Amino acid sequence: MNGWVAAGTTFLASGLEFVEAATIVLAVGYTAGWRVALSATAWAIGALIVITGVLGPALLYWVPIDALKIAIGIFLTLFGYTWLRKAIWRYAGRKAMRDEAATFDKEVAEMRAQRDAARFGFATAFNGVLLEGLEVAVIVITFSAARAGTFLWAAGGALAAGAIVAGTAVLLRHPFSRVPENAMGFIVGIMLLSFGTFWSGEGLGLHWWAAEGTLAWIVGFYLAAAFVLIGALRRPVRA
Repeated sequence: MNGWVAAGTTFLASGLEFVEAATIVLAVGYTAGWRVALSATAWAIGALIVITGVLGPALLYWVPIDALKIAIGIFLTLFGYTWLRKAIWRYAGRKAMRDEAATFDKEVAEMRAQRDAARFGFATAFNGVLLEGLEVAVIVITFSAARAGTFLWAAGGALAAGAIVAGTAVLLRHPFSRVPENAMGFIVGIMLLSFGTFWSGEGLGLHWWAAEGTLAWIVGFYLAAAFVLIGALRRPVRA
């Protein structure tokens, strides 16, 4: 698998997760204080380092490669299906587009309603960063476990996304309302679903007719199917 494909996929997937985490941290910073928000973020990052340091080597050294590919394939298929389904429903007009500004306002309102804003804010920021970070870590570990030599590419894509989102958040201190999240979710959903299908087949002993080149055909199939579903589900415009 081309390293740039792994890096690009993890970059987009991680970017989405980091944007959501940054929205929560910004909301906590504005209401409970930046010291609380940054402290919770630091503790969450420390927990992520410990978890991935244990989980990654355990998967690589203790789980047979074929069983690992099947498990990874199923995980990526379900993960990609979830993201792609949301994107299709949003493009079809049957689900509201995600609005980071509205999410930010909601988080701020909830924290201002709490009596102990500092404690609640710390817990909110810690849980938000930890959960979104875990999804990023799982995606990076998944790519690394399924294909040797892709760890640096996958990790590099995730780190680049994290650096860009963090730098933008520090400079703007404003919700990411202009990020094309649905387009990113659509692309990531297609890629994860395609990788999941490909690796599941490999784990089950299926020999793809064009080797890794088959992945491009799988991507094309899911992409065409997604556009057909968007057209079929699209609500008619009322006069």
